Order: sequence, then C-alpha cells, then structure tokens
Amino acid sequence: MTTKEYDKLDIVEMKKPHACGANEWQIIRMGMDIRIQCQNCDHIVTMTRRDFEKKLKKMITKHEEA
Repeated sequence: MTTKEYDKLDIVEMKKPHACGANEWQIIRMGMDIRIQCQNCDHIVTMTRRDFEKKLKKMITKHEEA
C-alpha cells in the first residue's frame, strides 16, 4: 500500500486481530510513526510507518471531511 491510500482518522483492518478480538483500528496520528486506536477497547498502539504498511490488511472506511 502507498501512503496515499490511508490518512488520519481512517478506519483500517490489520492482518492480526487485537487481543480483545476486534480488528478495526482508527489512525489517530501520522508522521514517521503511526498511532492507531482499537475501536473496541480504545487501546493505542504506536508503530513505524514501515511496520504499519506491512501489517495493514485493508481500508475499511475513509474519513469524510465536513
């Protein structure tokens, strides 16, 4: 996936589910590192952009600007 396919506040699915059983994450910070938040238990994980792109499975919903 390229950088243009996801952006801040998008909901994505990762290859492995979180320990709580959910597999939907919201991107809450973008930069050199990417911070994502579990949509079920609100756990926050920070990882490098390279790791994020390796673990990303697909885009679920795109954030709509108002």
